[in-house]
Amino acid sequence: MNIAFFLIPKKDVVCLNIGSTMRQAVERMEYHGYSAVPLLDDAGRYVGTLTEGDLLRKLKNTLFLTFSNMDQIKLGEIGRIKQNEPVRIDAEITDLLSRAATQNFVPVVDDQGIFIGIVRRREILGYFNKIFQAGQEKEGSETDWRKIP
Repeated sequence: MNIAFFLIPKKDVVCLNIGSTMRQAVERMEYHGYSAVPLLDDAGRYVGTLTEGDLLRKLKNTLFLTFSNMDQIKLGEIGRIKQNEPVRIDAEITDLLSRAATQNFVPVVDDQGIFIGIVRRREILGYFNKIFQAGQEKEGSETDWRKIP
C-alpha cells in the first residue's frame, strides 16, 4: 500500500521554522491544541519534532526564563529528547507502522529530505480498524484476543 493514501499535506499541517521563537511555538501549539509539531529549516527540510516536554525542559533549565522573555529563545536552541524519524514518500507501509507505534504522527519527506506532510497514527488505526471490521463481518464471529500473539 502507498503511504500517500494517509498523507496530510504540508499546507494542512502546523509546522514551525527552526528560527521561530519559543514564545511563538508555545502560542501556536496552545492555539491548535497540539503537544508536538514538526520543525523545518529555511529550505523546508524536516529537522525534528518539537514537543511540549522539550519546551518545559528548556523553561525549567534556563535561569530567569519566563513567558515574557521566551521570545529571545530560538527553537534551534532547544534540545529535543526524542527524534521522530521521518519516512520517505516511497516507503513501505511496514516502515510507517513501526514509527507510528511510538509517534503520534510520522513526518514524510521527499527524496531530497523536503518535508511534504505527516501521517497521523489516528488515520492508520482507523484504516486497519475498517479492515478488521470488514473481516469480522465476513467471518461473522468474534475474535478470541487471547489467541493472538
